Amino acid sequence: MRLWALPLVLSVAASSCLTAQPTREEVMEAARAVVAAAPFASLATVDSLGRPDVRVMDAVAPDSAFVVWLATNPRSRKVELIRARPVVALHWVDPAGPGYVTLVGRARLVDDPAEKRAHWTASWDPFYPLGPDDALLMEVVPLRLEVISIPAGLEGDPDTWRAEVVEFEAGGGV
Repeated sequence: MRLWALPLVLSVAASSCLTAQPTREEVMEAARAVVAAAPFASLATVDSLGRPDVRVMDAVAPDSAFVVWLATNPRSRKVELIRARPVVALHWVDPAGPGYVTLVGRARLVDDPAEKRAHWTASWDPFYPLGPDDALLMEVVPLRLEVISIPAGLEGDPDTWRAEVVEFEAGGGV
């Protein structure tokens, strides 16, 4: 261990021992702040060989139950991968925070015109000139959320680096 890092490691360990466990609400609030600060999310799927496939996406801010909506090309590879294996991960990074959020959830592909219009956001318009008629939506219902947020005091376990975790009910929701 470098000598210059020693005081930082000790101060993080000492501060972790002195602070109480954050509440679920505090972790969720910190997660929302990280997501709001991140310009994009990364979406990870798994292919037929079990290999991860990751791409950058423009995700809508999570709703009150931390459900996230995204739009995609109906002919994209991710659609095929999600149909075969609907458990995905979304990852946001707030470089200024610093902090990150990883959401593991169950993806549902949505092609219903009324549901697509209800969840459509203007930030998707440049990618889909025909609007919702030109896209397939993806709803990601949360199963598990991991959060590191230095500004919120959620620094993770100093020994294992394990992030704060929120487990959701089996079908999603809080």
